[in-house]
Amino acid sequence: METTSVSTRSLQVATPTTHRPFRTAAVLGAGTMGAQIAAHLANAGLNVHLLDIAGDDDPNSVVTKSFKQTRKASPDPFVNDEAAERITLGNFDDHFERIAEADWVIEAVVERMDIKRSIHERVEEHAASDAVISTNTSGLPINEIAHGRSDAFKQRFLGTHFFNPPRYLELLELIPTADTDADLVERVAQFGRVHLGKSIVVANDVPYFIGNRVGVYGQLQAIRYFTEGDYTIEEIDTLTGKLVGRPKSATFRTADLVGLDVLLDVTENLYDKVENDEQREAFHAPDLLQKLVDAGKLGQKTRAGFYTKDDGEIKSVDPDSLEYTSAAEQDLGDLGAIKKAGDLTARLQALWNDDGRAGHFFRETTLDLLAYSANRIGEITDNPADVDRAIRWGFGWEMGPFEMWDALGMQRVRDALAERDRTLPDWIDPLANRDDAAFYRTDGGAQHVYRPSDTTYIDDPAPSDELPLASIKTDDERTLWENDEAALLDMGDGVALFEFRSKANALGQQVMRGLHEAITRVEDTPELRGLVIGNEGKNFSVGANLGEMAESALQGDFQAIGAYIKQFQQTIQKVRYATKPVVVATHQKVLGGGCEMAMACPQPVASLETYIGLVELGVGLIPAGTGTMRMAAWADQRAASDHPSDIQAILRGYFETIAMAEVAESAHQAIDNGILPEHTTIVMHDKRRLHVAKQQVIAKSEQGYLPPPTLDRIKVLGEPGRAAFDVALHQYKEGGYISEYDQFLAHKLAYVMTGGDLTAPQEVDEQYLLDLEVEVFLSLLGEEKTQARVEHILKHNKPLRN
Repeated sequence: METTSVSTRSLQVATPTTHRPFRTAAVLGAGTMGAQIAAHLANAGLNVHLLDIAGDDDPNSVVTKSFKQTRKASPDPFVNDEAAERITLGNFDDHFERIAEADWVIEAVVERMDIKRSIHERVEEHAASDAVISTNTSGLPINEIAHGRSDAFKQRFLGTHFFNPPRYLELLELIPTADTDADLVERVAQFGRVHLGKSIVVANDVPYFIGNRVGVYGQLQAIRYFTEGDYTIEEIDTLTGKLVGRPKSATFRTADLVGLDVLLDVTENLYDKVENDEQREAFHAPDLLQKLVDAGKLGQKTRAGFYTKDDGEIKSVDPDSLEYTSAAEQDLGDLGAIKKAGDLTARLQALWNDDGRAGHFFRETTLDLLAYSANRIGEITDNPADVDRAIRWGFGWEMGPFEMWDALGMQRVRDALAERDRTLPDWIDPLANRDDAAFYRTDGGAQHVYRPSDTTYIDDPAPSDELPLASIKTDDERTLWENDEAALLDMGDGVALFEFRSKANALGQQVMRGLHEAITRVEDTPELRGLVIGNEGKNFSVGANLGEMAESALQGDFQAIGAYIKQFQQTIQKVRYATKPVVVATHQKVLGGGCEMAMACPQPVASLETYIGLVELGVGLIPAGTGTMRMAAWADQRAASDHPSDIQAILRGYFETIAMAEVAESAHQAIDNGILPEHTTIVMHDKRRLHVAKQQVIAKSEQGYLPPPTLDRIKVLGEPGRAAFDVALHQYKEGGYISEYDQFLAHKLAYVMTGGDLTAPQEVDEQYLLDLEVEVFLSLLGEEKTQARVEHILKHNKPLRN
């Protein structure tokens, strides 16, 4: 077996500035993976040459068709239109010499050894002598692809395995050969992590590496409980989805998303190549999979696979007739009690103890996966943690196999496997016989993992530019202040962190009072440089706590609501005008009040995957936490002149963004939409976000921080400007694009953005517009249709159009 001496953990903690970043790339092969890899390289700011075979009539027809399909793909592979413009198309016949311009050449052609070898023969002829060269493959042997190439070529050659879709899935497997230069692996890993936002696992050069070898095995074994057992497709997806800490697409929906033809191809290749695998027969594809592929039922891309949507109903395939039938009632016992058991560890233990069909399925499939994973150590990797990372990052599981083993208990699992005569590797015995038997342990806040080759625990630290909050929160001395829904934590180096802890990170009264208190404490504490506002929740924040306001509205206590909105505004203004730097660090959904907080921040930091917008009109309200005021102020600031027509042109775009409840699909798009300022720091790897925000605070403090000046002269357009919006709204209403109530709400929004009852353009201050926000917000909350919208979103988590 060929292995490499490169240390995986050194790649995890390397300093981001060590190696020279790539600036130009060439991607050879414009299929689904090649085109999307090119897209994500362009997202990172690289200029990319995307090449494919020449067409018969138009030499660029193949690459052009693929690129157009990529532009229409959902979810969008590109962060904005500007990224797409950084890609130059070409073909192998006319433009292959362009790869000489590339710092990194990535071959991503069809998974055939002969074709890949022939491409790399040409690459060696044309690539720059210092270019990094990689083959993107999900499982072909890397050393065989490099066969016949020179020693110099082999030293700068390695395998990459991006998971699909490359923009969104976290895992990037790197597969060096015995000839690959270790510094080159470091360079690619560093660039992949910092600039592409990938988490890196270095795998041995064995069939299908780490992620697919273990993940596909588990998926196929679950499928067999349908094809050879007595569980339905729906039951298996219930038992392999969110209940056990996996994506809601579970087993069969995931197969449909990947493509059944792709899954079949992977299983056939695996069966051919893993001749010494004790579970080789598990990679024999189920007959049903072959039948569906033969019938052209390939999953989502053909709108039929294991599932199809028929007249709005999701149906699953009958294995005999290949027709689709309605879901039968599931016979899995009391899953409600298991869901209520607690966190993921508690749910897994509850499932293990269940004596019904749900427990049987969970025990058998889990034990099978854990035994298989243990037997792969020494072959696919020496480190159990790398298996867990690959499965978590590549397949979206909350726990990898060895983490699940720890959660269930070392001896319990070992005894159950012995009862089933499942063979475990010899290295398990020395571990299981220890008093503290577990794959992971924590000592002094540091994590260690058991590595069989050393028969001892090794350090398994998080990368140096990650700040996992768990390690901070377990240290009582680093909690500076807290209430039931928020806390102020010491990040070190004189920087504090304000963390939301409310349900869905909603911005209720306790959170906002806490934030006001936190900023005051930071301002009054000489030892503190500034504050980061951020968290590690699923989303940064879904906005204000509508439930609190709805309850007060039902009681008719609009005075309390008014006081809350004013407090909300004051707190958001304090974020902007604090005397020490405050950095808002966003990720995932940033809606309503969360968006207003980011808009107010003078120097925001945003994860690339920040989906941000002012969505209040969807629940019959307007942004009233400074968002409407700020948009009006920005229109005045960003207009070409102070002439009303120039202001109107900018204001129209902001008005439409709010009126349509538009949510940006990336941090770059948020900048394009005017929601985030152009100087926003965008972090490609979300786990680096809090670290970068902390460094931002330190840098601003070192520079000598002063808050931005207050806006005392905002030019608003008054009734003449609002009239133009009303005309457009009338046309939208007559055209059937918006409802009568939508028109009413948008008119109220325009009323605030143009300055209320002013009869002509006039300069006002921030507080004038903030007061209008509160006035209109309260009036709308008293409307029956708004109350119906609020009630519907709280009950169904979907907007109501009435």
